[in-house]
Amino acid sequence: MELFFLLILVLLMATALGSGYPVAFALPGAAIISIGLAAGAGYLFAGNADAYFHSGGPSQWLSAGVLNLRGVYWEVERDTLIAIPLFIFMGLMLQRSKIAEDLLVTMAQLFGPVPGGLGISVVFVGALLAATTGIVGATVVAMGLISLPAMLRSNYSAPLATGTISASGTLGQIIPPSIVLIILADQLASATDQASTARKALHKAATGEISMPSEFDVSSTSAGEMFLGAFVPGMVLVGLYMLYILVFAIIRPKSAPAVSYEGKYDRRFWATVALTLIPPLALIFLVLGSIIAGIATVNQAGAVGAAGALVMAGYRLYDNDRGKYMPALMAIAGIAVIVFALSNYEMNIKAANTPEDFTGITIGAVGAAILVASLLWSGARTLRIDNTLQGVMLETAKTTSLVFIILLGAAMLTAAFRAFGGEELVREFLNSLPGGFWMKFVIVMTVIFVLGFFLDFIEIAVVVVPIVAPILLADPSANITAVWLGVMIGLNIQTSFLTPPFGFALFYLRGVAPASVRTLQIYKGVIPFIALQLLALGIVGASPQLVNYLPNRVSLLSDSAPPPRNPRFQYCLDAYSAEQVADGAERGALERMRAQQLAVLPDDLADDLGDALESADTALTSLAEIDTTYAAVRAAAGEFRPKLANVRRIEREIRGLEEEAEELKTMIQRMRDPAMDARKAELQALLDSDLAEIEALRATIPESWGDDYAAFSDLINAELKARNTYRRNADDAYEDAAAVLAVLESNAGFDALQAELESLREVIETADPEEGEEIIDVFEDRVDEVAGTRDIKRSLSSARRALGDDEREEALADHQDAVQAYAAQQEWRAAAAAQLQEPLSAYVAAIRGSLGVRVQDSLTREQALYLARCQSDHRDLSLNF
Repeated sequence: MELFFLLILVLLMATALGSGYPVAFALPGAAIISIGLAAGAGYLFAGNADAYFHSGGPSQWLSAGVLNLRGVYWEVERDTLIAIPLFIFMGLMLQRSKIAEDLLVTMAQLFGPVPGGLGISVVFVGALLAATTGIVGATVVAMGLISLPAMLRSNYSAPLATGTISASGTLGQIIPPSIVLIILADQLASATDQASTARKALHKAATGEISMPSEFDVSSTSAGEMFLGAFVPGMVLVGLYMLYILVFAIIRPKSAPAVSYEGKYDRRFWATVALTLIPPLALIFLVLGSIIAGIATVNQAGAVGAAGALVMAGYRLYDNDRGKYMPALMAIAGIAVIVFALSNYEMNIKAANTPEDFTGITIGAVGAAILVASLLWSGARTLRIDNTLQGVMLETAKTTSLVFIILLGAAMLTAAFRAFGGEELVREFLNSLPGGFWMKFVIVMTVIFVLGFFLDFIEIAVVVVPIVAPILLADPSANITAVWLGVMIGLNIQTSFLTPPFGFALFYLRGVAPASVRTLQIYKGVIPFIALQLLALGIVGASPQLVNYLPNRVSLLSDSAPPPRNPRFQYCLDAYSAEQVADGAERGALERMRAQQLAVLPDDLADDLGDALESADTALTSLAEIDTTYAAVRAAAGEFRPKLANVRRIEREIRGLEEEAEELKTMIQRMRDPAMDARKAELQALLDSDLAEIEALRATIPESWGDDYAAFSDLINAELKARNTYRRNADDAYEDAAAVLAVLESNAGFDALQAELESLREVIETADPEEGEEIIDVFEDRVDEVAGTRDIKRSLSSARRALGDDEREEALADHQDAVQAYAAQQEWRAAAAAQLQEPLSAYVAAIRGSLGVRVQDSLTREQALYLARCQSDHRDLSLNF
């Protein structure tokens, strides 16, 4: 019966959407009606409202959907959605202020003489508008009104002209800042949590281990990472569009002719180009650059974009040349003052305690006041001129409300879909497909592409992604990142604007295109661009580095980058260390250090240094063993992987049947009414059938599986042992040697302690106990700053306590012990520094960037860039499951 009500849910949603009923009400309406029908039928025919639900009951699933309202509006972790109205405001303001029109006219004049130049200029402007507005309807309408007549007058092919405008107008969906990417990031954040839970359960079922190594876990994503990940694929798509138009113009020059600019390329022309291009480019730099540099969050960058759009509109809409640019110049001046204050003063008002601190805060406040004044001035202009500000704010409120209502409705629909076992049905279907992860992925991408013919991008993002994303992310065979999956879905969803019959870009262009342009020509024109989008999808799918590298690079080079000991880094750090030791410098430094006489050091330090050298030798040997064991795993994997996939498939089927059997047992136990004996017998027959099928499936597992799995596990464990041995010994090799070197390098500070140490005798003999205790305590802190002085500090602490108890004789004896310990150290320190400091320093420097990489406080730039490249590819983890 669950499948029956699942079918009702899907049919209700499809019927409502197909009839033109508002999406915001169609999604929750279908959920509420189907859940209500299931609850009513269960109460009437089974005496239990929960009877026809896969799990839980009607109140649980309805509340699960409604409670997502709290998640959307109140959860701190999901505050990324605040950026949506900010970016919508920015886009609408730039469109209403005719900045898009200026860009199109200027770029057409600049690129016109190039073959296909008008088309290339449309793509270029579409990319710029995508990075500033991201509003598809506004972009397509603006370019359709301005560029299409010009392209048709220049004898451009109507399909090429309309296809170029339609496709360029959709670039805002993949080039950040994009509303689609923000919504996808929000959906993938919760999908990642579900995928992580599923992968841990899979690891436990496969290995029997309670906990899964954190390096095997699913990594989450954020809107900022989605923006970074989508940037390069967006540029790839822009490049493909431009290349296609250029090749088309070369092959068929009459359909995309060059258009000569009738004016002169003089100083006035280039000044116009600069004035038209620089402000939007500056805004793009401030918005995206602040995110990429880690200076601002997505929300803060959205606020910057909205403020920048308001300032630009303030001078663009103002017709009087006198004082036209004053608000913009004030904004620039205010930003300059704030930057000066931040660069030269400590701006934390809570920590301010000096006149200089308050001077900096005052300067910053003045800059902020100037900036606020410029925003108010610009806002007053946009409000006064054609009531632009009010119109933009109303449209922003409408669009934002629509997005958030759809988010809530989709959450309710997803809850209902899960209530009737839809998610498990999809999971079982995808997992049953041959071909592993990539077959599942291709099927999902195909479904999303087909849905794009009928559904809007928001509907696909909030309905489909929560269902399929956890399944794809949990699969360890590809171990894809959430940001890569989000960008791939974003590229796929972008086609929904161009695919008939409901391609919104086509409708927008049809509404402003002249009557001479037939609808069929518009449809014909977008086909090559849809193919280019699919080509870009294939390129990005085959090269995950295009998506993953930039987020990794920014994260690893930031001040808040994780330390090298982060479990996710270890695989790549092992590879990095192997590359570093390939030239043999570490082995040479080790042999030179072993030739030194360590007897000059006290026993404890000599033992530590000797152990460090032994650990270095073991680490270098283990590093070679990693290559050997890894090669053995790869050699055996080809034969073992199909066996593993087959057995894991059988085990998944068995687990599914076992869960179904448990549900049947529960339902049978609840049927105590004699009137339900017939139904009870049917369920018992189904239970017996499931149990028999479970036994039959178990019999299909090859008899040799246990031995095969044990043999391959031995190979995996040998590699893991080599890696753990290397990491443990590499850490010891560097840390212990560095500790001994720190002692020798502190000799200057050690020598400076002598005079004060000797003067403490007089303090102990004559000073007031309380005062003397304080003096010794201060000196102890100085001694503690010098490496290797624990024995001296221990004697001084005893002397301080004895003096505090007014036991001067005991305190003097302890002081004498400290003096003797100092003298003994002074003797061996000088000899050790002369004999060992230089070779030990060379040894530590030689292994710092290889064996010692894990114990650094932070990654070097070289190491961070290596890790960014290494982690950009997807690593198959299925052999560990």
